[in-house]
Amino acid sequence: MTGRTRRDEQVSATREALLEAAERLFAQHGVHAVANRQISEAAGQGNNAAVSYHFGTKIDLVRALARRHAEAIEAGRARMIADIGDSSDVRDWVACAVRPVTEHVAALGAPSWYGRFIAQVTADPALHVVTAEEFAAASPSVLKLQEGLNRCLPDLPAEVYDERSVMTRHLVTQMVAERERALADNTPTPRASWRETANGLIDVVAALWQAPVTREG
Repeated sequence: MTGRTRRDEQVSATREALLEAAERLFAQHGVHAVANRQISEAAGQGNNAAVSYHFGTKIDLVRALARRHAEAIEAGRARMIADIGDSSDVRDWVACAVRPVTEHVAALGAPSWYGRFIAQVTADPALHVVTAEEFAAASPSVLKLQEGLNRCLPDLPAEVYDERSVMTRHLVTQMVAERERALADNTPTPRASWRETANGLIDVVAALWQAPVTREG
C-alpha cells in the first residue's frame, strides 16, 4: 500500500511539473510554437513522451491547464454571487466577472503565467472552444451571473448582450495578461495592486454594459 501511495505521489508531482512548465512555455511562446519535448525538458523529465503519457494530446494538456484554474475562479465567483444576492446594481454583477479572476492571479504570486496563457489560447479559435468548454463545465455560477445582468438590463437586446459579453471577456483577459507581464518583467503598471486593477476594470466594464445602444433607421 505504501509503495502504491509513493507511486501515486510521484505521478502527481510529475503531472504538476509538466503543467507548470507547459503553462509557462505556452504563455511565453504560444501553444503551437511549443513542442511536447520542450515541455518535458523544462519539467525535468528525461522521457520526451512524458506529456503524451500523462495527458494525451496537446489539446488534452490545454484542457487540463484550463480546468486547473477554472475551479478556483469558480469558487471565488460563487462566493461573491452568494454575497450580493438579488442585487439590482450592474457594478455588483460586473465585479463577479472581474474580481474572481484578478484575485486568483494575485494569489498565484509573481511571476505567474495564467493570464498570458489564457490570452494566447483565447486568440486561437480552436483552442478558445476547448477552454470555453472547460470553463463552462467548471463554472455553473456563470449562469447566475448572466441572470443577474439580465435583471439589471432587461431592455438590452440579446445580440447586444452577447456582444458585450465578448467585449467583457476580452477586456478582462487582456488587462490581466498585460499586468501579469509587467510584473514578471518588473516594469511599471498603471495600478499599484490587483485590487486596484480590478477597480479600474469594473469601472470600464460597468460603463460598457450600460452604454446606449445605437439602432439604425
